[in-house]
Amino acid sequence: MDTQLLLSVIQIIVAALLVTTVLMQQKGVGLGSAFGGGDSVYTTRRGPEKFIYYSCITLSVLFLGLGMAAFFLQ
Repeated sequence: MDTQLLLSVIQIIVAALLVTTVLMQQKGVGLGSAFGGGDSVYTTRRGPEKFIYYSCITLSVLFLGLGMAAFFLQ
């Protein structure tokens, strides 16, 4: 299997997982907070929410790394 093709397939899989983790993150604020409304209280992430947060960071770094590797292998 070609290296470029393998990197592309892995990058597509990581992109799909990254979109999924971003959409799974819960933020209870609506559009009103963008215009100065809404009282937000800082809470600590626990359990599955913390896992999704860290996996989102990991997948984004992995996606960036795969994109750079594909660029340099061209």
